Amino acid sequence: MGGAEPRGPETITTAAADWPDVERLFGGRGEPSRCWCRFFALTGTQWSASTPEQRKVQLRDKFDGGGPAPGVLAFRGGNPVGWCAVEARGCYPRIVRSKVLTAAGSDVARDHGGNQVWSVSCFVVSPGHRRTGVAGALLAAAVEHAFAHGATVVEGYPVDPAQRPKAGPADLFHGTLGLFLAAGFEVVSDAVPGRAVVRLTAPLTGTDPTTSRPTAASG
Repeated sequence: MGGAEPRGPETITTAAADWPDVERLFGGRGEPSRCWCRFFALTGTQWSASTPEQRKVQLRDKFDGGGPAPGVLAFRGGNPVGWCAVEARGCYPRIVRSKVLTAAGSDVARDHGGNQVWSVSCFVVSPGHRRTGVAGALLAAAVEHAFAHGATVVEGYPVDPAQRPKAGPADLFHGTLGLFLAAGFEVVSDAVPGRAVVRLTAPLTGTDPTTSRPTAASG
C-alpha cells in the first residue's frame, strides 16, 4: 500500500496488518496491550467479562479466519509505528449501538448493502512518532484496504477538538475531524456535539481511489 512521508532519512510505509507486527507494536504496557482493539468488537457485557489476554487471543484469531486483515500498519525503518483498525461495521456491535451513530438517523445507521459500510474505529501511534504524518498514512491505507475488499463506504467517528478542547489521547484514538476531512471524508452527521460521523464513498470503477479522478488510459 502507498503512503509515505519524510521523517529524517526514514519514510512511512503501510501494509495490511499481520499478527506478529501488531503484537510487537502493542507490546506489554499501555492501553493497547489491555484493549487489543476489542473495545468496539465486544458488547459492554462481553467487555466487562473479558481479560486483556482473552482480548489478545480474540484479535489474533481475526488473522486466522481467512478474511481480510482487521486493520493496517505503518512502518518506519522496518519497525511498526502505527495501527489503524478497519473492518465491516457489522464487526463492531458497540459502534452499531453507539449514540454517535444512532443519533445520526436511520439513513446513516442502516447498512443498506450488508457489510458494505466499513468503519475506521481506532488509531494507535507510537509516542515517538505522533504528529509526524503516521495517522494520515494509516487512514489512506485503511481506505484503500476497505475498498479493495468490497466496501462501498468507509466511515469514521472522529473527535472535533474545536468543540472538545479538553479531549486527550484517551479520546483521540478515534482520530480527529481534521484528519478525516483532509483525506476527503464528508460529515454526514454532527448530532452529537464534538463527535461527527464522516464518510468517504468508493470511487467509480476506473478512477484513482485516492482522488476519485479518472485514471489515465494505458497503451
